[in-house]
Amino acid sequence: MIDLYTDTVRFPDGSTGEMDIIRHPGASAVVPFLTDPGSADPQILLIRQYRYAAGGYIWEIPAGRLDAGEDPQHCAVRELREETGCTAERVSHLYTMFTTPGFTDEVIHVFMATGLTRGATAHEHDEFMEIVPMSLREALDRIGSGEIRDAKTALALMYAARWAAPV
Repeated sequence: MIDLYTDTVRFPDGSTGEMDIIRHPGASAVVPFLTDPGSADPQILLIRQYRYAAGGYIWEIPAGRLDAGEDPQHCAVRELREETGCTAERVSHLYTMFTTPGFTDEVIHVFMATGLTRGATAHEHDEFMEIVPMSLREALDRIGSGEIRDAKTALALMYAARWAAPV
């Protein structure tokens, strides 16, 4: 469920007008590293998930909406466990981004998880996904080829490659 509002806005030039905006509680996403991010070509986990709006399966990192009052890091830990079955020894914040600021106030807090231990997933009834390990280099190549088209995933992987791993 989303909330759509029409706000009366004062623009920078002093004029006013109405703008539609979708209010969103925010989300967290996590880049799960199976191996040391400092290694030559670290291994990560990606999800190949069915998305109706995208017309089929797309590649993503684990992510989900913040529950009311939930800490973004707690959300990242929860989504990692639910979607991949993994728990992490360390979870660190990478950055926070706007998704589509032209019509929503949604932000996604992106984290990196290391020291993973695998366990059982807890997918929701509408989540159809496959968990796929691959090298960070392969994931970056999939961005370059257009196979990874999810914006949060592409940006998170590029950010992790630039600032967290030596790929």
